[in-house]
Amino acid sequence: MSPDLNRLNARRRETVRLLRESGVRGVAQRVARVAYKRLGASELETQLDLDLVADSRDLRPAVPERRPDRGTPLTVGWICSPPGGGSGGHTTFFRMIEGMEAAGHTCVLYLYDPFRGDLDRHIAVIRRHWPGMRAEIRSVAAGLEPLDAYVASAWETAHILAARAALPTRRLYFIQDFEPFFYPQGSHYALAEDTYRFGFRSITVGPMLANLLRDRFGVQAAVANFGIDTAVYGLSNPAPRTGVVFYAKRDVPRRGFLLGLLALREFHRRHPDQPIHIFGDPTVEVPFPAVNHGVLSPAGLAELYNRCAAGIAMSFTNLSLVPDEMLACGVVPVMAESEYAKVTLDNPYVRWAHPTAHGLAEALGAAVTGDGPSPRVVAASVRATPWDEAKRVTRETIEDEVYG
Repeated sequence: MSPDLNRLNARRRETVRLLRESGVRGVAQRVARVAYKRLGASELETQLDLDLVADSRDLRPAVPERRPDRGTPLTVGWICSPPGGGSGGHTTFFRMIEGMEAAGHTCVLYLYDPFRGDLDRHIAVIRRHWPGMRAEIRSVAAGLEPLDAYVASAWETAHILAARAALPTRRLYFIQDFEPFFYPQGSHYALAEDTYRFGFRSITVGPMLANLLRDRFGVQAAVANFGIDTAVYGLSNPAPRTGVVFYAKRDVPRRGFLLGLLALREFHRRHPDQPIHIFGDPTVEVPFPAVNHGVLSPAGLAELYNRCAAGIAMSFTNLSLVPDEMLACGVVPVMAESEYAKVTLDNPYVRWAHPTAHGLAEALGAAVTGDGPSPRVVAASVRATPWDEAKRVTRETIEDEVYG
């Protein structure tokens, strides 16, 4: 038998074995993985034209004089990637635009799409999911107009804004995460980190990032504190509860999917009578009994929270909205210990845990079986901060940067 035929038969046996052990889905995943590696698809994870990469050691941006006519409406450009419906980061960013518009300023949203998607399709998504934002929507590919100010929203858009050095405008940076942590130590890490040296006027969501930027880069940032939508997230079920909930987003490493999976498996071993709920990705399969609710609307998520006693609320780059939303619904959040996060979220009912399976499972177990606070007490502890405060800080920072 020829070597080629031997290899073919071996491959057939392997495929049959995989079908038997993992099913069609498992085989399809392996085929996709091989194609992903052979085609170099990882390059698509972060596409940035080389001509749009800036260098903090060689920045000479055109900066206009301060405008003396304080009170005259501004025109501000905001740069972000095209969103999918329900994107939390885009929702926060668009809230800030709404705040500027409410104050009488004109906003223009610039979309950076490295895949050259159809602009009209992106516009339709934004208008459907964020109807409160009136900003005109343009493509970065069509060029940036010399507006009063521009606000970058992520490290790629910060490079885009910095690379257009001849554009006479005031430059700001709305920072929602420490984005170098999105990557292993390498080129993307270094390029993301360098944006904090660009000298843009910085606004962070929450003090955790402000403290980190101050300590690492000497950056003094304005702090737009997290808000909470109390019209959606609130206590509707004050009765004692059982069960835990987890945001299972395997493609977002900072949400700790694998660690949460291990913790929930250990939690189930210890507390097999406690129901487990997951949401965020309808395709996730777990090796223990759980209800996968898939993608939920904010109202649907609030309803789910009101059925649970505790939940895993992990985010390794900045605090997310999840802990406060859980607390508002009477859920005890279990969070991975973090020096910076503890400073930001000092609620007495948060359970901080060592970031291991046993550490998180132990904290979950204590929350569902101990003599802890009632859902009503937990819900009453949440800081009911409206997003209006964050909008005000963002608006005043932009105005100060332009007017002086």
